[in-house]
Amino acid sequence: MDAELTARVAAHKMEREAAGWHTIEEEVELAGVLRDARDFHVILVDCLTLWVNNILFRALDEDRTITEQDMEERCRELIAACSQLTGAVIFVTNEVGMGIVPDNSVSRLYRDLLGRCNQNIAAAADRVVFMTCGLPLELKQGSAGH
Repeated sequence: MDAELTARVAAHKMEREAAGWHTIEEEVELAGVLRDARDFHVILVDCLTLWVNNILFRALDEDRTITEQDMEERCRELIAACSQLTGAVIFVTNEVGMGIVPDNSVSRLYRDLLGRCNQNIAAAADRVVFMTCGLPLELKQGSAGH
């Protein structure tokens, strides 16, 4: 990270800490963190985009392949962990499939893995909101009170 990004991250952490947020940073084993988070009423996972990136690049670093089926399995683990919680879990993610098709295989794989992740999490979610231009677009309505 360069100095400017380091300062942004530090400021973001201080804002959350000042607001009483409990922050847990986990690069890959998100389902395990959620299984251990039973004491929280609301959990904000920020963000699935980086989680998928970390999974992909860890696999590449270990000279392993990762497929969309592997991503579906990771998402099933994540969804199962969420189903054991009594509080709300809010996932933040980005939509990277609306632009041009990347010119290299790793970027295309990343786009496909994130797309598969977003589809799986959205299918299991009670509510899905797409934010664009600062405006919410309800893609899936939750039940009353959620």
